[in-house]
Amino acid sequence: MVTAGIVGGTGYTGVELLRLLARHPHVRLHAITSRGEAGTPVADLFPSLRGAVDLAFVDPGEATLERCDVVFFATPNGICMQQVRPLLAAGVRVIDLAADFRIRDVATWETWYKMKHACPDLVADAVYGLPEMYRSRVRTSRLVANPGCYPTSVQLGFLPLIEAGAVDPDHLIADAKSGVSGAGRKAEVHTLFSEAADNFKAYGVPGHRHLPEIAQGLSAMAGRVVMPVFVPHLTPMIRGIHATLYARLIRPVDLQALYEQRFASEPFVDILPAGSHPDTRSVRGANTCRIAVHQLRGGETVVILSVIDNLVKGAAGQAVQNMNIMFDLPETAGLEGLALLP
Repeated sequence: MVTAGIVGGTGYTGVELLRLLARHPHVRLHAITSRGEAGTPVADLFPSLRGAVDLAFVDPGEATLERCDVVFFATPNGICMQQVRPLLAAGVRVIDLAADFRIRDVATWETWYKMKHACPDLVADAVYGLPEMYRSRVRTSRLVANPGCYPTSVQLGFLPLIEAGAVDPDHLIADAKSGVSGAGRKAEVHTLFSEAADNFKAYGVPGHRHLPEIAQGLSAMAGRVVMPVFVPHLTPMIRGIHATLYARLIRPVDLQALYEQRFASEPFVDILPAGSHPDTRSVRGANTCRIAVHQLRGGETVVILSVIDNLVKGAAGQAVQNMNIMFDLPETAGLEGLALLP
């Protein structure tokens, strides 16, 4: 059994981790931390976990996380980097669901996240946890930077085309929409029901902090610098990301075959039949990215439709997938649940 701890178990990604790990056949939950909720039974705060999680939240200073095999940080940006060093020294493997170790260039990270990095020397050791690209590196890593939700949907959507050199890397557009849970479980005006319901808007158009992460991933695929256009939108739904991606073909290619072959052995990427239009509810609660690829009639424009649940494949589910890989467990363990409908 893998002994797991969670730092920051009261947010949406934290409770999603609890939901998945509570029924994982190879995991024993050791501790879930929260300063504000220390002493409160998890099931009192999250009744959905009654009968599944019998732990109480503990203060981080009393959690004895060094006894864990793996610790997940489901915390705001900037927390993991302050606490990770002693855990690594104790032989604990760490998966950070925030952005502390995603960006390889520390100066770029500090510019976008507006804080000084606490342990820049560890950034080079961290492995970017997109299994479909870096599975072999994840397997031997001690520190995994779990990808962001937008970057997961965008990178998986573009991956086959860029790897095959079939599109112009200078003309990539990602038009992405997310549910309000992507903003986290905190009180902000723009996520209030009266603000977000019956409404639809773009945000972060001049620059969103997921842009350098997306650009870094696409550049690695292309073997050259790639800077896409990325525009995120807030939609009046709780969960889900729908990324509509545009690219320009530079050579003829069988798009359907390209995608089916690239992801044939990937347990959590589903390439839909030609002509399909995936929707976000088809992945709600599941660790699945569903993709459909289209070529506009008589033209060179390719449109890729990529949908994920931002809390599962975009966060907690992908973190569990990475843990499975790190500990040589079946990659699908604890992640076999089907999407919820309606």
